[in-house]
Amino acid sequence: MEIQNPFNMPSGAEGDASGRPAHRKPRYRLIEDAASLADLIDALDGEATVGVDLEADSMYHFREKVCLIQISTERLSAVIDPLSVTDLSGLRPIFADPGVRKIFHGADYDVRSLHRDFGIEIENLFDTQIACRFLGFQESGLEAVIRSQFGVRLDKKFQKKNWSRRPLPPEMLAYAASDTRYLIPLAERLTAALREKDRLQWVEEECRLLTQVRSLPENGEPLFLRFKGAGRLHPRNLAVLEAVLRLRREIAEKKDRPLFKVFGNDSIMKIVKVRPTSAAKLERAGGLSRKQLEMYGHAVVERVREAMELPEEALPDYPHTKSPTLSPRVPERVKALKTWRDQKAADLDIDPTLILNKSLLTVLAVTHPRDAAALSAVDELKTWQREAFGEEILAVLTALRKPRKPAPKSRRRRRKKRPA
Repeated sequence: MEIQNPFNMPSGAEGDASGRPAHRKPRYRLIEDAASLADLIDALDGEATVGVDLEADSMYHFREKVCLIQISTERLSAVIDPLSVTDLSGLRPIFADPGVRKIFHGADYDVRSLHRDFGIEIENLFDTQIACRFLGFQESGLEAVIRSQFGVRLDKKFQKKNWSRRPLPPEMLAYAASDTRYLIPLAERLTAALREKDRLQWVEEECRLLTQVRSLPENGEPLFLRFKGAGRLHPRNLAVLEAVLRLRREIAEKKDRPLFKVFGNDSIMKIVKVRPTSAAKLERAGGLSRKQLEMYGHAVVERVREAMELPEEALPDYPHTKSPTLSPRVPERVKALKTWRDQKAADLDIDPTLILNKSLLTVLAVTHPRDAAALSAVDELKTWQREAFGEEILAVLTALRKPRKPAPKSRRRRRKKRPA
């Protein structure tokens, strides 16, 4: 018996004769209960490609969460509300199926969030933003790419709205549904362009690696380890920083606000530099607004005082890693590799860091591989980088090993003695 598909797009919605997606307001199905989710899963059976996007609430709550999951194919469009239908385990087989290509744009955050909130793991992912970078696009944001490829302007006015509010107005739901509408035709265009330039395998490897990214778990380590600039602070200031960071976290969790809405990192650094032990000193530090001083000023001063009273032996120390002694020729190798890389990137019309980033330049200069086997042992070098550029990398390093010809000795002319 054939099951009627309640998600079918209107006739012609997938595109026109030119291959350009028809520009009309997308129809979609809102999934708010288990029965509707089961219907969607049935409708997705047999699909070879799905476009996926998420909306989350990281700008509005202490613990961020996925608030919508948008899924589109050539035949259907659906918006799943995970705040209403909480058991999404039925979606796991679809995302884990290597026979179904999942299209994302800027997938790093989405991969982390899907795994964190729902235990969803992804196989056969294609990130259109990564593809755009490997094709030399100057702008790789979704709105810019859709505009350049299809002549369509996506309305981004709801991008930073609170997606955890309920009920969501129809215009926000329509906005969410539109984000995945162009992903499949976009992926087809980009795949063809990558194949033509012989770069498809490069992007496919990058996407395989991307499926393994995960959110960092909370492990009780000092908060200053994830704070930019902490490594330059002395132990006493580090203690003040940790105290203020813990206070901010406590306030944010209690009020269910993101950390930056309590006070920002710049404000914290001003407090750390001054180490105010009174309300007057805190006000002069200039890190907090009048409202923040009224709400949190007393607590900040108390935490700073506690940090200032810690005995020397109790002060934290930033775990610096001692750099090994390097060959004096390492900078020369870095310079040579960078010169080659920049020229290669110009020839290919792509970002130089895609070929070798700063960290990898240093690794290659330090390890100094002398042959293909040694190059294969460099874990940081991806397979596509080694296959596409391995011989050239070795050639650059080999050229530096050739003995230099000694500089010719300058002959000093003897001065003729003047007759007395």
